Amino acid sequence: MPFVEAKGLVKAYRTATGRLEVLHGLDLTVEQGEMVAIVGASGVGKSTLLHLLGGLDPFDAGTIRIGDALIDQMDDAARVRFRNRHVGFVFQFHHLLPEFTAFENVEMPLRIGGLPPAERQERARALLDRVGLADRTGHRPGALSGGEQQRVAVARALVGRPSLLLADEPTGNLDEATASELQQLIRTMHREHGLTSIIVTHNPVLAALCDRIERLEVGRLVSNRLPEGSATQT
Repeated sequence: MPFVEAKGLVKAYRTATGRLEVLHGLDLTVEQGEMVAIVGASGVGKSTLLHLLGGLDPFDAGTIRIGDALIDQMDDAARVRFRNRHVGFVFQFHHLLPEFTAFENVEMPLRIGGLPPAERQERARALLDRVGLADRTGHRPGALSGGEQQRVAVARALVGRPSLLLADEPTGNLDEATASELQQLIRTMHREHGLTSIIVTHNPVLAALCDRIERLEVGRLVSNRLPEGSATQT
């Protein structure tokens, strides 16, 4: 049984000119441990799909199952608990809290989840060390480079030990060299943490690091193939 399974997803928005349907009965399956890239033109609904899978937004029809959890049957409170415990998010813009240090930003999901101070502090330190920021834990986001801020965001996404990682253009706001480093970090963390990962990206290099590429067009996924030189092929 696939770890992630979406069937018949429909999502529409109300606009000034009427109803705009972005996803038209979309189906997606992702096996446990797989790293899948979602590609496609801007505005076709890639980020929308990621938000639905992570329980951030409601949808109009269809079903989503992640592991044994049925997202469409959860109320708002249950979805919040599920996200905190099982899903890690990385966005194009890191969305770090500017008034808190790198350490405090990484620790925050565990604080919200109610973990004891000693455990959450140990986890936050270990992950910041793993992403190469052991000497930057006390710096606020404004004192960090763009690449460092995104590494903090990766650590924050993983500190809760999620089973599913959702990343939306995680390298889209970085220069080429910094993006390359972060791409390799994401792939490494995917393996080390035994994640199932779904990554929205325009970056062909990051897509090629994935096990499979899915292309989103006109509200549906229209391809299912291995990228050239993909991680699976190598």
